[in-house]
Amino acid sequence: MIRLLLAEDQAMMRGALALLLGLERDLEVVAQVSTGSEILPAAREHRPDIALLDIELPELSGLDAAAHLAEELPGCRVVIVTTFARPAYLQRAMAAGAAGFLVKDGPVEGLADAIRRVAAGETVIDPELAGLALRTAVNPLTARERDVLAEAETGASIADIAARLHLSASTVRNYLSDAIGKTSTRNKTEAALLARHHGWL
Repeated sequence: MIRLLLAEDQAMMRGALALLLGLERDLEVVAQVSTGSEILPAAREHRPDIALLDIELPELSGLDAAAHLAEELPGCRVVIVTTFARPAYLQRAMAAGAAGFLVKDGPVEGLADAIRRVAAGETVIDPELAGLALRTAVNPLTARERDVLAEAETGASIADIAARLHLSASTVRNYLSDAIGKTSTRNKTEAALLARHHGWL
């Protein structure tokens, strides 16, 4: 039996969801809360396997609550269920440790299936939103800034970079300064590492 915690501030929606999920033979709703601040105490008390969290909750957002759960109760996997199909929310949810991100307009059978998959260790993301997130993932660096950072990654000096790319040293400095600013790093080495980490190089 997969034990569930539901966090939804609209009572009718919460009740309907609990009723529908309760009809599934392998799912059991063990806790229901209406505010974000209730999530962690309820999870501590009832020890659910999966927490289904809305994003926009009173007192504490579902995204913040997901981060608290990941830190304190890592055995409780989080699935965000929201009306807000925004790529930035998806990215924040994944960064907070969520294992699923679904949009509310899908069928309850799809939600039940997603819960089972997450309980089995999978990560489940609404496919349309995942595609949108990939399409809107922005590389803040220009082509020339990427070229300069790729050279900086090798440990090359500004003079070496300028010679290799047929640029003046002052132009290289300008590109590096812009790249460091865009990546919020302290120097060209950190900027290059961060850009490589994000797949921008």
